[in-house]
Amino acid sequence: MSDLAPHGNAAPAVADGDNRYKAVQAKLKGLGKAMDDATLELEGLRRSMQANAKHTEGVAMDTENAEVDPRFVDLTTNVATALDGAAREARKLSDAAQETADLTHQTRHIHAHYYGPLDEVRSNRREQTPKPGFFDR
Repeated sequence: MSDLAPHGNAAPAVADGDNRYKAVQAKLKGLGKAMDDATLELEGLRRSMQANAKHTEGVAMDTENAEVDPRFVDLTTNVATALDGAAREARKLSDAAQETADLTHQTRHIHAHYYGPLDEVRSNRREQTPKPGFFDR
C-alpha cells in the first residue's frame, strides 16, 4: 500500500513575504520537486488499486463459482468496481500533479530568464540597493 503522508517538510515552499530572486527560485524548485514526487506516489497508488481491483474481481468469480450467498458475491463485485473507479480518479489526480509540476518547472525557467541577470547585477555590486518602493515617492 502506498504511503501518502508527506515526506520531510510538510510544506514544500513556505508562504512567506520573501520575494527575493533566490528565495522565489528555491520555492519554485521545492514545489516542482514535491509535485514530481506526488506524481510518482499517485501513479504507484493507481497501479496498486488497479491490481487490487483485478484481484477482487477474481475473488468475486471464485465466490460465485463456490455458490456462496449471492449477496457476498455482489458486495465483492462492488468493491472491485469501487477500486477500479478510484484507480481511474487517482490517474486523473496524477496527471494534474504532473501538469502542475511541468508548469512549475517552466515558471522557474521563465523567472530565471527574466530576473536572473538582474539578480546577478544586484548581487555583485558593492553599493547597497535602495529598498523596494524608494523611487515611488
